[in-house]
Amino acid sequence: MKKQIKSLLCGLCAAALALGCGGCGGSAGPEVPAKVTNIMVWTYYNGDQLESFTSLVDQFNETVGAQKGIKVSTESQGSVNDLETSVMDSAEGKVGAAAMPNVFSAYADTAYALDQMGMVVDLAPYLTEEEKAQFVEGYLSEGDFGEDDSIKIFPVAKSTELLFLNDTDWQAFADAAGVRYEDLATMEGLTAAAEKYYNWTDAQTAAPDDGKALFGRDAMANYMLVGAQQLGDTIFAVKDGRMTVNFERDVARRLWDNYYVPFVRGWFAATGRFRSDDIKTGNVLAYVGSSSSATFFPTRVTNDANESHEISLKTLPAPQFEGGEAVAVQQGAGMVVTAAKEEEVEASVEFLKWFVQAENNIAFSVGSGYLPVTRKASDMQEILASGLTLDDNMQQTLAVAVDTVNGNRLYTPYAFAGGSSARKVLEYGLSDLAAADRETVVQRIAEGQSAAEAEAEFLTDEYFEAWYQDICAKLAQYEG
Repeated sequence: MKKQIKSLLCGLCAAALALGCGGCGGSAGPEVPAKVTNIMVWTYYNGDQLESFTSLVDQFNETVGAQKGIKVSTESQGSVNDLETSVMDSAEGKVGAAAMPNVFSAYADTAYALDQMGMVVDLAPYLTEEEKAQFVEGYLSEGDFGEDDSIKIFPVAKSTELLFLNDTDWQAFADAAGVRYEDLATMEGLTAAAEKYYNWTDAQTAAPDDGKALFGRDAMANYMLVGAQQLGDTIFAVKDGRMTVNFERDVARRLWDNYYVPFVRGWFAATGRFRSDDIKTGNVLAYVGSSSSATFFPTRVTNDANESHEISLKTLPAPQFEGGEAVAVQQGAGMVVTAAKEEEVEASVEFLKWFVQAENNIAFSVGSGYLPVTRKASDMQEILASGLTLDDNMQQTLAVAVDTVNGNRLYTPYAFAGGSSARKVLEYGLSDLAAADRETVVQRIAEGQSAAEAEAEFLTDEYFEAWYQDICAKLAQYEG
């Protein structure tokens, strides 16, 4: 009987604890929700970015999630392209595809495609006007596809582009050639410095025309789109989801002269998968890439002769076109919430709101190289006051990135049907041609031609015009 009474009391005690009541010799802990809402988040994060994101998910689950009955799980799908493929396979119900996640990282083109399928939740009703006002200007409008103040993309982390420089090897060249960091502030100045570097390295060997490249670039579409903006042109003019090509010849020529021409002449290069790979092998000294790529900048250079030495990073603003408007790219995928049960949508929004609270968003920024998305957190003093440890590379990168965001008009193209494919035309239409023609030049030089002879056919007005007409025709396929 005593055992039965003890068992009954313990059962009542457990019930009391579940209801948040006292009993059985002590006070109850926090109220435990009777039901847990599970949500799945897909990202393309890898390395330090994934580690930082996962750590914050765990923190949410142990605190707010535990209190409110929300359990967040997360999976990296690999690269951005891998994630896009996984999402579209789920949306289209392909055999073997995983179930659609509640939340996924997305750029505007992918989000727009899913929205056209009726699978994206407008988050505007879930945010107060006060909450909306906390975001950096322009970050919410990226997901306003219908120009009706909808929010189809929730900003959680942003990036812009910066110039990353192997400062150790740059110093030897700079001292010898009399160049300065300031020379890298414009595209024209960068091109001129790259010519000097090629000639300087060429002079160090007995063989002719074997100089080295100074510079490489990630995300060629950004170069085209943002460069055009700086020069007063909008290549993708979008209204009501329809795109019109607006690629002026003189703008295209400035882009050509400051990428294709120096690439064909060996002043620029692109060999590895990313330009940080080219820094690591000593193929270039500098590259323009996402501010978030700072976590991938190598600490050593190991060249083809297996010679290795340590290097230090210098972060500078991305060069802009002389005489143009101060425009910088706004990038970094936001989060899309997919159509689901209302409790799942609310749980997803709860997590996203928590994630962009200043202390959490700064923690992700410091760990990943991405930028915070709220006005409060997008302040270097606020970041430094967070008490989080920043190494020298991350501190200088975030400082330059924050200055870039605050000192430029930020640009990202509006979404439109076929936008992802049209962007690929800009991504590869200039860079692939430059790489192929440079390979031809190198082969001709090896066969005994001078560099001037080998390059001549590629540097004519007629050659530029043929490329210009071709790329305009390819882009026109996505109009309307």
